[in-house]
Amino acid sequence: MPRTDTQRHPAPEVLREQVRVPYREALAAMDERNRAIAAGDARELVWLLEHPPVYTAGTSAAADEMLDPRFEVVEAGRGGRYTYHGPGQRIGYVLANLAVRGRDVRRFVHSLEGWVIDTLGELGVESWRAEGRIGIWTRDIDGTEAKIGAIGVRVRKWVTMHGFSVNLAPDLDHFTGIVPCGIDQFGVTSLERLGMTLAPEAWDEALLAGMDTFLDRIDGHCPT
Repeated sequence: MPRTDTQRHPAPEVLREQVRVPYREALAAMDERNRAIAAGDARELVWLLEHPPVYTAGTSAAADEMLDPRFEVVEAGRGGRYTYHGPGQRIGYVLANLAVRGRDVRRFVHSLEGWVIDTLGELGVESWRAEGRIGIWTRDIDGTEAKIGAIGVRVRKWVTMHGFSVNLAPDLDHFTGIVPCGIDQFGVTSLERLGMTLAPEAWDEALLAGMDTFLDRIDGHCPT
């Protein structure tokens, strides 16, 4: 059941960056905001941005999955393995206070995946979760399954950090320096490869149109 206005938490702040934010700077900003939210000194945050090229290592990253460290490699502190971030890929960092939203991490991750899947669907791209494989998957131009989005989350003091990435038009060759998320049986694709040209601003608008539904889901007020 949708929430009434009196049941709603204050809306998260939304930041939409027009310039690329270095990954280490974003980590430091997330760390500071996480502490402020947990202390009750700041609103929740949805932060949409892009990074310069970087490989990030999650807590489960294996050394043999780093094939060619042609870009800086940064320990991310999130769950998951190696991921690439770079121009043409839109990042969504979601700092939500689960202490007031039910303390259900699994529901949060499932809702986050659903938010990305629903947004891609609104844009005409069918995508899905795959059992045993982290991320968002779609049908590539050759008919095989390929990853179009990544998910990686950390929770500290019941406040979430990190979030998702979606490939709008990155250089897909940059993913060949790693085994993305530890999965080497499937490729990586993008909206551009699928024949869709989409500006970051258009992606942001489509995503934010579904933010209330995402918030209802993490609160447990509608199905995930």
